[in-house]
Amino acid sequence: MKKIGLIVVAASFLGGALAIGAYKLLERPSDHSTLADKQNTMFASNVVRASSAGAPDFVQAAAMVSPAVVHIKTTYENKSSRGNGGGMEDMFEQFFGFGGGMQRGPRQPQAASGSGVILTPDGYIVTNNHVVDKADKIEVILANRRKVTAKVIGKDANTDLALIKVDANDLPYVKMGNSDNVQVGEWVLAVGFPLDLQTTVTAGIVSAKARNIGILNRESGMMTEEEYDEYRRTGQKPTRTNNSIESFIQTDAAINPGNSGGALVNANGELVGINAAIASQTGRNEGYGFAIPVNLAKKILEDFKKFGSVKRGYIGVNFVALDADVAEELKVKENTGLYVSDVMPNGAAAAAGIKQGDIIKKVEGLAIYDSPDLQERIGRMSPGDKVALTVLKADGTTKNVNVTLKGESSVALAATKSDNKNTGASISKLGASFAPASDALKAKYGVKNGVVVTSVAPGQLFDYWGVKKGLVITKVNGIAVSSAADIEKALPTSRDGRTTISGVSEEGAVTFSFNGN
Repeated sequence: MKKIGLIVVAASFLGGALAIGAYKLLERPSDHSTLADKQNTMFASNVVRASSAGAPDFVQAAAMVSPAVVHIKTTYENKSSRGNGGGMEDMFEQFFGFGGGMQRGPRQPQAASGSGVILTPDGYIVTNNHVVDKADKIEVILANRRKVTAKVIGKDANTDLALIKVDANDLPYVKMGNSDNVQVGEWVLAVGFPLDLQTTVTAGIVSAKARNIGILNRESGMMTEEEYDEYRRTGQKPTRTNNSIESFIQTDAAINPGNSGGALVNANGELVGINAAIASQTGRNEGYGFAIPVNLAKKILEDFKKFGSVKRGYIGVNFVALDADVAEELKVKENTGLYVSDVMPNGAAAAAGIKQGDIIKKVEGLAIYDSPDLQERIGRMSPGDKVALTVLKADGTTKNVNVTLKGESSVALAATKSDNKNTGASISKLGASFAPASDALKAKYGVKNGVVVTSVAPGQLFDYWGVKKGLVITKVNGIAVSSAADIEKALPTSRDGRTTISGVSEEGAVTFSFNGN
C-alpha cells in the first residue's frame, strides 16, 4: 500500500509540474502579440489601489514607475561640413534652425539626451520622436545603470512619438492607463531625467486637456540639411502640409529639458501621458508642461510595432475652430464647433455628404470646442474605420453622419488631382485656411468678393511671405475668388510658375507674387 501511495504522489507531482510548464509556455506572448495584449497579460492580476483620502501620498506610484523610466542618450555624427561660408549664409542657417552659424573645419559628433518609458519586459520603450530623430546611435541607461543600445522601431513627427527596442528581458515596465479618464485638477507625477540628473519625480495637477500649442507645426517648418542645400540651389523654401496632431495634457508638474519622452502618471502609477514639451521663455520650467495622451500614443505605437510607420486615417476637410470673433467674421450664429472651410474632392467627408459651410459639432457623441477635440479622436483611428460626426448643415438642420476614413494614398491622389498639372502653387502648399468673406467684411473694405485668411501655419509658404490672418484675398492670378474652391481653381492659371495674389487688409491694398513650384 505504501508503494502504491508513493506512486500516486509521484504521479500527482509530475502531472502538476507538466501542467505548470505547459501553462508557462502558453502564457508567453508571441512576437505578433500587440503591446496592449502584453499589457493585459502582465497586469491581469495586478490591482493598484489609490492612496487613501487626505494628504496625497505618491510614494507607491513613484516606486512602481521610476525603475521603468530610462535615460536615453543619442549621438549625431555630422556627415558633412558646409565649408567657409559666412554673412548671409550664416543668417539663413540660423533662421532656418541650424543655429550657431557656419562651422569651420570638421565637426565633432554631437550628443543629446532624453527619457523613455519601458512598456514590456522584452524591451519596447516609448519616447519622443525629437529625442531620437536622425540619431546615429541610441543608448539606453536602465535603472540598474546598465547601458544597452536601442534600435528605432518607428517614429512620427506629426505626434512626436517614437518606439524603440532594446535587446533585454525581464525589465520593469509601466502600466498604460486611460487618458480619457484624466480630470482637470487631478494629481499627476512627471518622471524622467531632467537636466542630465538621475531619475527625478515631480508632482503637480492636470491644468488643462486638449491643448494645441503649435509646437509640432513649428518643428515641421524647420529645414533638413537636404532641404537647405535645395534652398541654396533654387532659392525656394520647401513647404509642407501640416498633419500634426496636438492634444496635450497640460500640467504644472515640473518638466525640464531631459524630461522629454518620460512618464506622466496618475496616483495609481498608471501611464497617462508621454512628456513632450514645456512653455518657457528661458528653456527651463516656468510652470507648464505638456504630455501626449497615452490613448493617442497606444494607436501610434501599435502601428509602429506592426508596420514600422503610422497608418493614418483622414476625413478630408479643412476647418476653422469657431469662437465669437470667427463666428462674427463668417456671419454664423454658432460660436462652437469646427467650420468646414474646404472639402477635399473624393475624400471621406465628401463621400459622406459634408460640404463647405457645414459645422462639425460632435465626434462620437462628444462636443467639439477646438481642433484637438476632433484631431485626437481621428488620430486614434485607421483607414477604413468609421467615425460618427454630428454636423450642423448650412441650412440650419442637424445631421448625424458616419464617415469612413480614407488613407494617405487617397489624400495624395486628391492633392495630385487638385494640382491639375499646374505650374503654380497648390492650395495645400499655401499653408493657410480660408473662409468666404462675410458681407460685413466685404462692405468694410469696399470689395464685391473675397476669401478671408483664417489661419496661417508657421514655417509654410504664406508665413514665409508675411501673409497675416485676416487678409481678404480678392484675386488669384487676376481671377476673382469667393471661396477656397475658387482659389484652388485659380492657382493653376499662373504663368511660368509665378503666382500673384491680390487682396486688402487693415493696412490697405496688398499684392504680392511668388514662385509657386
